[in-house]
Amino acid sequence: MMNLQKEGAISFETDGAFYNPKMLLNRDIGVAMARALSLTEYLDALSASGIRGMRMAKEAGIPAVTLNDVSPAACELIGRNLKRNELSCEAVCSNANVLLHQRHFQTVDLDPFGSPSSYLSAASRSALSYLFITATDTAPLCGAHYYSGVRKYMARPLRTDYHREMGARILLGLAARELARLDKAMQPVLTHVTDHYVRTYLRLSKSAKAADKCLESMGYVEHCPACGSFALLHEPRPKGSCEYCFGKTILAGPLWLGKIQDAEIIRRARTELVSSARAGKLLQNCECEVDAPMYYDHHSICERLNITPGKIDEVIEALTMSGYKASRTHFCGLAIKTDAPLCSVEEAVKTA
Repeated sequence: MMNLQKEGAISFETDGAFYNPKMLLNRDIGVAMARALSLTEYLDALSASGIRGMRMAKEAGIPAVTLNDVSPAACELIGRNLKRNELSCEAVCSNANVLLHQRHFQTVDLDPFGSPSSYLSAASRSALSYLFITATDTAPLCGAHYYSGVRKYMARPLRTDYHREMGARILLGLAARELARLDKAMQPVLTHVTDHYVRTYLRLSKSAKAADKCLESMGYVEHCPACGSFALLHEPRPKGSCEYCFGKTILAGPLWLGKIQDAEIIRRARTELVSSARAGKLLQNCECEVDAPMYYDHHSICERLNITPGKIDEVIEALTMSGYKASRTHFCGLAIKTDAPLCSVEEAVKTA
């Protein structure tokens, strides 16, 4: 019996190809971002059922959409789904890396099952203007599977209170290095960590000078496991001891320390969302985040200080009144994102 489903403006079969309904939010935001960026060409490099690419064609109105999958059964399914929705997208049955080396696309979207690392080199070569990436292997990215993270992302991850953002920045760091090898620079316009995955949208430019400038945003995090403080470094030269509690520090990276959100583009994307309250709230949180790498967990600080947690918004207000940048963050509902040092955050927490 045919398994016919509906998502957005698309009706589709899933028999014979992978379909993950838990990625609906990811695809909703993808359509809104495509509309905000006015895309004209798009490759869904790992299409499976084809739902992502078909929604891009029908809902975002992208005139040239290519759907690719290595599985002949998936490609046959994509053909039926395209016909059902009266879409004239190009369907290709190829190994994604082969296709990415053979052709260039304005926009390349990588949404693999697991890590995108094995596709990043070819995707960086193929993408001309935009590169969208999903990574569902958050355990290696965030330090839970340390050696796997080192192998796949060529960076040292750590399990910290801010491990979700660390994972996103390690993924961004790998993308920046892969692009730089090809004299390309990247500008993240939206990065979010939701449920079990990291998702980022990168604007690209071709220039050796711009690539050099882009790499200046690479760096490291020196973390103190004892007190939770951290320092941002542009070279792997840690002090080795914490300036607050004198505990032994550990180094994470290399990773991206530059901006990860473009408030104006995210604002435009919010206006393009169709009936997705959760996506709207997520985008609003990303839009309002201050530009400061990593964050502090409010409850972890209170537990260490042995005090009852007050209101996070009052802590943020106290930091702002002291001249620091501070905000909530989509990465964690109990977190404070700020450029203030730990000692100032602790003082704000005590007075909140």
